Amino acid sequence: MGKIAFVFPGQGAQYVGMGKDFYEQFPVCREVFEKASAASGLDIAALCFEENEKIHITEYTQIAMLTVEAAILKAVEEMGIRGQVHAGLSLGEYGALIASEVMSMEDAFRVVRQRGILMQEAVPTGGAMTAVMGMDGDQIAEICEKTEGIVSVANYNCPGQIVITGEAKAVEAAAENLKAAGARRCVPLKVSGPFHSLMLKEAGEKLGQVLETVEVKDFQIPYVTNVTADYVTDAGQVKELLSRQVYSSVKWQQSVERMIADGVDTFVEIGPGRTLTGFLRKISRDVKGLNVEKAEDLAKLEELK
Repeated sequence: MGKIAFVFPGQGAQYVGMGKDFYEQFPVCREVFEKASAASGLDIAALCFEENEKIHITEYTQIAMLTVEAAILKAVEEMGIRGQVHAGLSLGEYGALIASEVMSMEDAFRVVRQRGILMQEAVPTGGAMTAVMGMDGDQIAEICEKTEGIVSVANYNCPGQIVITGEAKAVEAAAENLKAAGARRCVPLKVSGPFHSLMLKEAGEKLGQVLETVEVKDFQIPYVTNVTADYVTDAGQVKELLSRQVYSSVKWQQSVERMIADGVDTFVEIGPGRTLTGFLRKISRDVKGLNVEKAEDLAKLEELK
């Protein structure tokens, strides 16, 4: 049997009610919610389970998502199942850091609470993101570079699905250039800002100051970063990479390919939705993807014991 990777989704998969069954059924999961509430100063259970609009606002979405991911992780670990490598998409990278025991859960919650606030506050007017379908990532990046203004690749999600980000006019112009060059479709995204673009560099640098207040430990389990799509082995690099991640491309497809090349043949998506499992199918048909979103999904993991 090959290696198992635990992977954690990013912002966008959130919904009211996420994680509630874990909270109700597992004391260890309730403890995670309590830790998150203490670290953030918010009632995270209410944020996740009661009807509200805040859950879709970046400032609150990020801490809510990470709490649910960390809670589900603890339920999975109680089964005696561990990942042999970890990765997360954007915000999900903090779930990977908790799983790799590089950052304490409490510190991760404090950092992500500030990350959400900083990204919410830093969202400049005139920013946009667009999903580009049916075109190679390198070609998209090249066309973005040739387009006037700030526009770049935000997410390399999977073959045929790349997201671009930046100034609204530049993103719109790049989309027209991409369609002229053969892109199948360009779909503007309903997001609150140009995430993972240079327009958020200041937010990333401020996050770096927050990160200076937390301890980063040596790796117990390997971890792959979004910024380079490669393994991080030096704990001293983590804070800089997390700071850069806010305004750099998320190289998710490349990260998955790196893990597959290293012998990973089973990916367990831990958290709300099935986004990463869907991407995985388009990246490689030769590996298995399992998602754990509901308590009943834990049964899927029995085969991994």
